[in-house]
Amino acid sequence: MVSQISIAILGAGIFARIAHVPGLKTLGDLVSIKAVYSKSEKSAKDLAAQIKTDLHADVKVYHDADPQNSLDNLLASDIDAVIVILPITIQPKIILKALAAGKHVLSEKPVAPDVKSGLELIKEYNSVYKPKGLVWRVAENYEADFGFQAAGKAIRDGKIGKVTNFAATLGNYITQDSEWYKTSWRTVPDYQGGFLLDGGVHSAAALRVMLPEPLKYLSGFASLNVDWLAPLDTITTTIQTVNGIHGTFFMTFSLPAESLKGNVYEITGTKGRITATTLPGAKVAVKFTNTKGEVETTEYDDKGVPNELASFFKVVGGGDDDGLGDPYNALKDVALLQASFDSHGERVDLEELTKQT
Repeated sequence: MVSQISIAILGAGIFARIAHVPGLKTLGDLVSIKAVYSKSEKSAKDLAAQIKTDLHADVKVYHDADPQNSLDNLLASDIDAVIVILPITIQPKIILKALAAGKHVLSEKPVAPDVKSGLELIKEYNSVYKPKGLVWRVAENYEADFGFQAAGKAIRDGKIGKVTNFAATLGNYITQDSEWYKTSWRTVPDYQGGFLLDGGVHSAAALRVMLPEPLKYLSGFASLNVDWLAPLDTITTTIQTVNGIHGTFFMTFSLPAESLKGNVYEITGTKGRITATTLPGAKVAVKFTNTKGEVETTEYDDKGVPNELASFFKVVGGGDDDGLGDPYNALKDVALLQASFDSHGERVDLEELTKQT
């Protein structure tokens, strides 16, 4: 196995600062960060300063304002891998550019802005770059979260018996003064669904990890209730899995008050119910209720980003692949959202939508 992996971070926005830099700190000497890139010189330098403080590393700064320190020049350097944390519509071409330069890639979710472009991206990776030994994974921290993984394992192990139904109820409220809303590419999104796609793939991934079988059919409606969250802010769907388990998926970013926020996933079986709830402080509470009404609750710290980083670099270094970050699984998360936007009450075949050619 490789002793140390040299990397660059492409993108210097909020999530790079609050999640990826702290996540990299947990990896110790496994990774050596050499460079950062951003369209903006200021944001690149700010992230470099944070890395110097938090990771005690001096990194080279690349940005679009200086042709001598462009992204192309960064990719021509001797780094092994890149973490791509850029706007949704920009990421696919940057992923391919990095792979073409011989770099392993961990790209932030979603895998692509829509199913069609995601399928094309996956096809090119599988045919051109995977055979060369290059690793591409999608960073979906809910998939890697200990809480959702524990709930999924308990369900697969039969703790609640045969699963009969499920409900995901996901309430969010985005104000115009939110730091997430103030990101320019989110304020006027050039991709389907707006916050529903950007944030919704997290919840789709959590459901995917917990349910014992893949989704098959979806029917639902989408709407816009708050003008500044255009194009859409709310979806309500019914879903059926391949073997007939059915449930609901409700998500909104336009709740009328912060106090109503909450994200709850309930999966019911013949022997009880498992409820996974996201809590303040980046925790997930997993509650098991049996048929007698007896309750067991365990809280898990959010380790999704450190877990996904560790998994990616383990594979890059020649270790075993645990399956986290598979691009095709990430595509299924996009498909759930896209089908919700486009259904208009008609049934959508999710397997047909995501069929690979």
